[in-house]
Amino acid sequence: MYGGKHIAKGDTIFVFASENEGGPGLIARGVVTSAKPIAKKRGIARRTPRVSITLKRTALAERRLGRGELKPFSEWNDSRPETELNFKFYRQATNKIIGISDKSAASGH
Repeated sequence: MYGGKHIAKGDTIFVFASENEGGPGLIARGVVTSAKPIAKKRGIARRTPRVSITLKRTALAERRLGRGELKPFSEWNDSRPETELNFKFYRQATNKIIGISDKSAASGH
């Protein structure tokens, strides 16, 4: 899943508040209670799909996972969950809904 294309009611997600906008990084885990696609704007050829979601928080992060904690993990082939999170949260998908592997999900809560 990238850009929320396949997010659905009942999915478990991780809530990540962008440090670029004053947030603390990974803050919570929750279950999606509703997901509704937002229509694309006319005249824009390419745009990441947008979706409006509501969720029920099920847990707070046990430890901070922000830029400072994830930045050292940059060797893409090392198979560490932190490297995947670094890449997806900061290099590719800040402020977006993204899918992460089960291994990374387990390390984030």
